[in-house]
This record gives sequence, C-alpha cells and structure tokens, in this order.
Amino acid sequence: MFDNLPHEPLGAVDDDRLRLIFTCCHPALALQTRVALTLRMVGGLTVPEIARAFLVQESTMGQRITRAKAKIKAARIPYRVPSAEDLPGRVSSVLAVLYLIFNEGYLATGSGTDPVRSDLTAEAIRLTRLVRALMPDDGEVAGLLALMLLTEARRAARISASGELVTLDEQDRGTWDTALIAEGHRLVRERLASGMEPGPYQILAAINAVHTSARDIRDTDWSQVVALYDQLVTLDPSPIVALNRAIAVGELDGPEVALAAVDRLEHDLAGYHAYHATRAELLRRLGRSAESRVAYGQAIELAGNSAEAATLKRRRDQL
Repeated sequence: MFDNLPHEPLGAVDDDRLRLIFTCCHPALALQTRVALTLRMVGGLTVPEIARAFLVQESTMGQRITRAKAKIKAARIPYRVPSAEDLPGRVSSVLAVLYLIFNEGYLATGSGTDPVRSDLTAEAIRLTRLVRALMPDDGEVAGLLALMLLTEARRAARISASGELVTLDEQDRGTWDTALIAEGHRLVRERLASGMEPGPYQILAAINAVHTSARDIRDTDWSQVVALYDQLVTLDPSPIVALNRAIAVGELDGPEVALAAVDRLEHDLAGYHAYHATRAELLRRLGRSAESRVAYGQAIELAGNSAEAATLKRRRDQL
C-alpha cells in the first residue's frame, strides 16, 4: 500500500517513520480508525495489542482495520507526503498514535513480551521530539513530550528483581532519572507560563509533574492531583480518566468514597483489568478481604502483563 512513498518528495517531514505516520493519519478516515490503522501499519503493534489499547474485542479491531484499508482503496485516497499546511490538521491523530505506542512500551499488554519494552518508549519519545521540532508552538505536542519524559523517568524503578511490577507508592524514587524529570518539569512550566488553555496531554503531564515533585508518596499533593483530574474530565469524560480520578480521590477522601465512584464504572470497564485491580485495592483498605480476593482474581485473569499479574497475585495472597 505504501510502496510509492519513498519515491515522493520529503515534504515537511524528513524522518521516514514519522513521515509515514503523518501520511497515514489521513483526515478522510475517522480518528480512531486512522489511529488504529497507523498503529498496525507503521507502529508495528499487533491487532490484539491495538484492541486492548482501545478496550474492544480483537475481532472488532481487526474488522475496523480491514474496513479502513478497503475504504482507502475504494475511495482512492492518496497517500501523499503531507506539506507543512497539512500538519496541524493531522497532528492530533499523530499524537494519539505516538501515545499508544509509548503506552504499549510502558506496560506491554502481550503475555509473550517483556513487561516493559524500552524500544517502543524510546522510539515514541524520539518521534515526539521530532514533532516538537516541527511544531514548537503546539501546546499538546509539548504536553505529550513532557508526559512521556516524566513517565519514562520512573522506568528503572518499575520492575523488581523478582520480575514484579512495582507500584508508584513502593518505588525507590532515588532511581528515578533526574535529568528526564527536570526536562519534563521545564516543559510543564513553559506551558503554564503561556497562559493558554491546556489540552489533555498537558494536564496529564501536570499530574505527573506533581507525582515526580514528591520525594515520598506521603508528600504527594493529592488535592492538586484531584483538581487536575477534575479539569481533565471536562475535556475527556472517558471511563479510564474517571477511574484514575477515583484512585486519586481514594488518597484524598478515603477508600469508601473512591469505591463508590469506581463501582459506577462497572458497565464500561468490566473487561478492563485495572478496574478490578483498583476495586481490589480499595476493598482491601476497607477490610473487605473476601470481596478483595475475588476482585484480585478477576484482575489477574484479565491482566496481559506478566509483571503486573505477579504483583496482583502477591497482594491477593497477602490477604
């Protein structure tokens, strides 16, 4: 499908992979469809990995990608290299692709892969830096880069010697990459100083800036984290954002308030392992051990990452 691309002019983007991502993110396709297609054709993610990223069935995602290819062929949508004028109209799709590639590296969903794939996180950061060079005034590009850097800074602390995923509250913060944190914080401060209304990536970066500013989990400014999630919910009222907000609420207002918020998400997130893991932790804190054990079991069954499953099993066995 893309055989003719290398023979076309370079256009505004001179990195082969980034140029192909911008080219694939064609506005004639629906946003989710172009993101999924680009992840498959350029990002190298498998259909199961993409399906898990979108919280849909593998068959549904496969059909979505197949229909996208058919539409491109039937409508003769040209895969031309984008010009500088094309970039603003395509950048949101490109950022979504890069964020999902990063997330798959940050916490791989495939059972047969390493729990953390540094090759994917490094490539996502590299490409996001290139987008930032192309579009230095775009706040969401800067926000996504800051978010990636502040997340990547914690990578060395995230997997234990025994192969378990180490949660934020248990991580050795002395192993965090201070250079990446400093760069991420600088980008967040620049966006705040701009006075522009922040987008979702900028808010997520600000949340991570709060976490990486705390020397100990007990020093975390949870009221600020919840306030930022309140702001994010207005821009992205997705069940995933609501789940993450509930986790922060649990630290600020207690597990009972958080559990009520989490339980309201059951319809949307019943097939998502993090929903059950969150419920298990909150039930554990409330002393409801039998219910917590059941929730841990559901989370373990749905977890695709071996390191995360190992941590969940240990916490369940401690009940």
